[in-house]
Amino acid sequence: MSDKLPQESQNEEVDLGQLFNAIGKLFEKLFLFIGKILKGIFSAVIFSLKPIVNNFKLIAIVLMTSALLGFVTEKFKTPVYVSDMLVRPYYDSKYQLANNVDYFNALIGSQNYGELSSIFEIDSLTTAKELIGFEIEIGPETQNDLLKEYDDYIKSLDSTLAIEVTYEDFIENRDILAGSIFSIKAKATNNDIFPSLEQGFIKTFKNEYSIKFKARTDSIREAKKQNYLEELKRVEKLQETYLEIKTNESNKGELKLGVDGIIPLIQEKTQTKEYELFQEELKIRSALRTLEEEALEESEYYDILSSFEEVGTIESDFFVRFTLVFPAISLLIMIIAYLMARIFKYIKEYE
Repeated sequence: MSDKLPQESQNEEVDLGQLFNAIGKLFEKLFLFIGKILKGIFSAVIFSLKPIVNNFKLIAIVLMTSALLGFVTEKFKTPVYVSDMLVRPYYDSKYQLANNVDYFNALIGSQNYGELSSIFEIDSLTTAKELIGFEIEIGPETQNDLLKEYDDYIKSLDSTLAIEVTYEDFIENRDILAGSIFSIKAKATNNDIFPSLEQGFIKTFKNEYSIKFKARTDSIREAKKQNYLEELKRVEKLQETYLEIKTNESNKGELKLGVDGIIPLIQEKTQTKEYELFQEELKIRSALRTLEEEALEESEYYDILSSFEEVGTIESDFFVRFTLVFPAISLLIMIIAYLMARIFKYIKEYE
C-alpha cells in the first residue's frame, strides 16, 4: 500500500505538468496570432502611406492648387442663401405640401418663372429667377412625440403584426410624411426674398381635399357634440328626479310593517344612483371639453410655428465649400489613378 502512494503522486505531477505545458502552448499560439494581426495592420498602413511619401511633393502641389482654385471659385461664385419655415398642417394637407414642393422644384428646373411669380405673388420675373429650390424635412420632434406616434401606429395594426414591429424598426423605416411638423427650406440667390414665399405655401394647405376633409370633420364633431348634450340632458333629468324623490322621502316618509307584519315599523327608502349619475356626467362633460379643444386647435388648415426669416443666411454645407471639396476630389482622383495604374501593371506582368 505504501508503494502505491508515491506512484499515484508522481502520476498526478506528470498530468499537471502536461496540463501547464498545453496551456503555455495555447497562450503562445494566441500571442503569435495577435502578433501576426498587428504586423498585418502595420504593413497595410505602411503600404498605404508609402505612395504618399514617395510622391509627397506632387500630392502637396496638387492639393494646394486645388484649394486655391476652390477659394477663388468661392469668392467669385454667387452666394446661396437659405431660410427655414416650420409648419404643422392639418386635415392631411401634408400630402399636398410634399407634392407642391416637388412641383415648385420642377418649375424652377424648367425655368417657368411666370408660374412661380404667380404662385408666390412675386411682382417681377427677375425676382422669381433668384429661386434655386425647396426642401422638405420632418421638423424637430421630442422622444415623447416619437413614442406616442409609435403607440398610435401599433394600435392601428393587427395584434399579430404589432408584435413583430419594434420601436427601432418603426423609426428606421419611418416615412417623411409620418411626422406632424415639417421644416421647409428655401434656397435663393437673394437674401430678402423669403418673406414673400410664405403666401405660396399657405395656398398649399387650403386645397380642395383639405376643405372637404375639414367640413366632414366639423360635421362629425358637431354630431358627437349634439349626442353628448342629449345624454347630458337625460342625466340631469334623472338627477332632478332622484333629488325630488329624496326630498319627498325626507318630508313624508313611507312606513310599513316589518318582517311578517310584526313590529317594529321600519322606513323603506327608494334606492337611487346619484354617484353613478355624477360619474356619467363627468365623463360626458370631459368628452365635450375634448371636442371643444380639438375644434379650437384645428380651426385652421395649418399652424406656422416659425416663419421664414426676413433675411436668409449663407448656405454653409460641405459641398458648397469648394476650398475643401476641390482638394478632396483631387485626392480621390489621384488614389483611383494610382490603383488603376497598379492593376494595369499587375495584369500586364501576370503570367
